[in-house]
This record gives sequence, C-alpha cells and structure tokens, in this order.
Amino acid sequence: MTEEEQVDPQEEERERDLGFGSVVAQQSRQRLLNRDGTFNVERKGLGLRASLSLYYSLLTMSWPRFLLVGLAGYLLINALFATGYYLFGPDALAGDEGSAVGGRWLQSFFFSVHTISAIGYGHIVPTSLSANMLMTVEAVAGLFGLALGTGLIFARFSRPLAGIVFSRHAIIAPYQGIKAFEFRVANRRRNQIVDVEARVIFARLDKTDGLIRRVFDELELERRRVSFFPLSWTVVHPIDEKSPLYGLNRQDLQEGDAEFLVLLTGMDETFSQMVHTRSSYKADEVLWGARYSNIFEETGDSHIAMEVSRIGEVEEAELPD
Repeated sequence: MTEEEQVDPQEEERERDLGFGSVVAQQSRQRLLNRDGTFNVERKGLGLRASLSLYYSLLTMSWPRFLLVGLAGYLLINALFATGYYLFGPDALAGDEGSAVGGRWLQSFFFSVHTISAIGYGHIVPTSLSANMLMTVEAVAGLFGLALGTGLIFARFSRPLAGIVFSRHAIIAPYQGIKAFEFRVANRRRNQIVDVEARVIFARLDKTDGLIRRVFDELELERRRVSFFPLSWTVVHPIDEKSPLYGLNRQDLQEGDAEFLVLLTGMDETFSQMVHTRSSYKADEVLWGARYSNIFEETGDSHIAMEVSRIGEVEEAELPD
C-alpha cells in the first residue's frame, strides 16, 4: 500500500462515529436513539426564541395537542383584548348591557371574538377613540392570525410522514445454517412507499488501553433496498465471520451497552417526496432464539391480508451452534 493509499486511523474513526462524537463514551448508559426516532440530546445556552422553536413545535406536535394549543391561544388572545376594552371604561363600547363586572367583561370578550373573527354582528360597537384604536389593532391581528393559522394547517397536512411501524423486538434467529440479526417493519398507512432503503448501525462500547469509546459499525444486510413495499419487510443481517456480531452472545451485548440504530428512507408516492424514519433496539430488546410469526392470510376474494398489529409476534426457534 502506498502512502497515498494509507488511511489515517483517526480520520477513519471520525467517518464512523455518525456525528455522535466521542462524548457519548462519557454517557455510556444513555440511549443514543429513542424508539420514536428522537435523540437524547438537550440543547442549552439558547435564547428564549430559539429554545422554544414555536413554529417547529406547532408543526411537529400531535393533532390533539395542536388543536388544544390553538384553542387555548385563541381564548387567551381574546381575553387580553377583552381586558383592554374593559379597562377603557363602561363608555368604550355601546350596546354593552352588562351592569355587573363579570357581565361587562364577558360582553367585551364576545365583542373581541366578533372582531378578530370578522363576524361583525353589530350589536356592540366601539364608541371612544381608544376603543376604536384597539379594535383596529385586533382586526389586523385577526387577519395575520388567520393567514398564519391557515398556512400552518396546510403545512401540517402537506408534510409527508413515513408511517412505518417497527416490531417491538429485534431477534437473533436461525438463517441458512447460521444466525442472523433481524427486525420487521411495515407501512401502516394506505399510501405507497417505493424504493425503501435500510441502514443498520451497530453501536457498542469498546475498552482499549483503559479508555472506553463507542464503536460504530454498519451492518451488511441480506437486502438493503426493496423497490416496492406493499407488505412487511424483515430486515436481515447474516452473522457470519465478517459480521461485528460474530462470536458475541447476549451477555456481550448487554455488557457493551449495545444499540442497533436503524434508518429507513423511501419515496412517498402520494407526495413524490423522500420520507425517512428512525428507531433503535437496545440489547434487552433483542430476543435470542426466535423467529417472527406469519402475519399473512388469504381473504375470500384471494387477496392477501396482513395483520399489522401482530408485526412483533415471535415464536421460539432453535439457534445453530
């Protein structure tokens, strides 16, 4: 090998650390990648605006939480404007029949709802200059709020998501006379994902010269890509002499704090956009001596049905020596 062909060991190590860096060796028992695809990284030292990431949070939170936050924000904004009308005094709004404190504030609140939503029933109208100025500000805020809300909802609907479900456990199963590391995935939605590609990274702790470092190895798969994904896909890594798992047992994986990082990418046919999803399996989430149960059945019209809820079902299997 010439000097030009020699590989710098440090450079090779940097290429294999996947961006986690050597700091993870100091947090050896922390999961690198959660089952839902999120990372265990906390960012500090950011300003309030950057740390909140309001737009990103509203875009990625669940629909029930999004609707709850939207309703709470709508009520809060109207309550603030209602308080402003109330503080301007009883002569700020004409047609306010409420005599009690709560009654006048409620009338101001409903006037705020009519204004910010551009309903305009006309039962209550502003009479003072201060009330008209506040009403103008609220009307403009309502226009911007409607535009922002519409864009946000459209962005949530138009953002493609993979919708891939992973088996609860990975397995060490018999495979063509040897053992193999396997996990199963399926598309739980009716949309079609094509050209699905899988990458599996085997991460574990390694102690060399008294120093603990985390080692990352990409596992060679029996099949890295499938062109069509209408059914489930069992991703298989044969454990042969070339495999980083060769010769390891259950205890070795646990002592090495092993974690299998999974990245799936594919093309969403509906949106014609690339989608991806992530997950991982820790050592205690790997079952030894098992195989996945059959989840397919024929329907009366000779079609194939797949029971997605049973994707993680396994049965015992004898491993080769």
